[in-house]
Amino acid sequence: MATIKQVAQHAGVSVATVSRVLNDKGYVHEDTRKAVLKAIEELQYNPNSVARSLFKKSSNTIGLLIPDITNPFFPQLVRAVEDVMYPKGYTTILFNSDENIQHELDYLKGMTSKYIDGVIVVSNTLKWEHLESLTVPVIALDRHIDDRIASVTIDNYESSFKALEFLVERGCRKIAHLAGPSHVFTSSERLRAYKDFTQKRGLEEMIQEGSYELQSGMLNTMQLLTKHQQVDAIFAGNDVMAIGALKAAAKLGIEVPKELSVMGFDGVEWGTAVTPELSTMQQPIYQIGKKAAEMLLQRLENPGLVPEHIRLNAELTVRQSTK
Repeated sequence: MATIKQVAQHAGVSVATVSRVLNDKGYVHEDTRKAVLKAIEELQYNPNSVARSLFKKSSNTIGLLIPDITNPFFPQLVRAVEDVMYPKGYTTILFNSDENIQHELDYLKGMTSKYIDGVIVVSNTLKWEHLESLTVPVIALDRHIDDRIASVTIDNYESSFKALEFLVERGCRKIAHLAGPSHVFTSSERLRAYKDFTQKRGLEEMIQEGSYELQSGMLNTMQLLTKHQQVDAIFAGNDVMAIGALKAAAKLGIEVPKELSVMGFDGVEWGTAVTPELSTMQQPIYQIGKKAAEMLLQRLENPGLVPEHIRLNAELTVRQSTK
């Protein structure tokens, strides 16, 4: 592998001149620049990115911290972030925390030591005190962390109300909620909406707590329908659990949507791959990721920008799983 010194000798210039060309900083005569670029091409010189990061204290890399790569919601977010960052010359490194605060703290420490330029985080456990010492811009995605940290979210509460109102308009009166994990912000907001809605409408409250997973969604639905056989609709905390509910109904011989309506939340691609196709509150997943990446780029260019909190809207998508 050629070295920067060999490139300089081949082009007949100093190492400092080659460095200025590589970093596009400082004046270099156009003929000299062409000679350096020609030498780089002929020697197939590839700058050591690690060494350059140490020198510049920058790596043209951002970190994207998510809680569960197996949840189909997050790969769609990742795709949006990469689509924005890559054309701007940034590499996105993905970190999967498994909802473990120690993992998140270790990853943040590792990002700092590698001079990552910015971070996008999806976390239920990180707080301001975990992030305030970071010297790079941070964007909270999907879940609000602190008013001092810029964020992109949706109104989970209002969107859940809309989903429940739709079910009532379709004649459902025994609506159960298949809730997600209580420590997750999005889950707790959707549960809060369900409790307020049933109280406001004078409906019976039927809640089965679970997790944002397919298998547990199926098992929890079977428990729910065994305990409350009068249920005519299920509002699930996310699409993955809702698909689990569809599997449970099939196992119990309950016809969807004739005997049971099922409503999800998120709008992941899995929802159109099942039969019946899933009705859901469709989050603008790609737009959420895209907006977070754009906000990060703005802060990389203008570090002094004040925290901004963007809230997007989810839209009701009616398919075959509801009446």
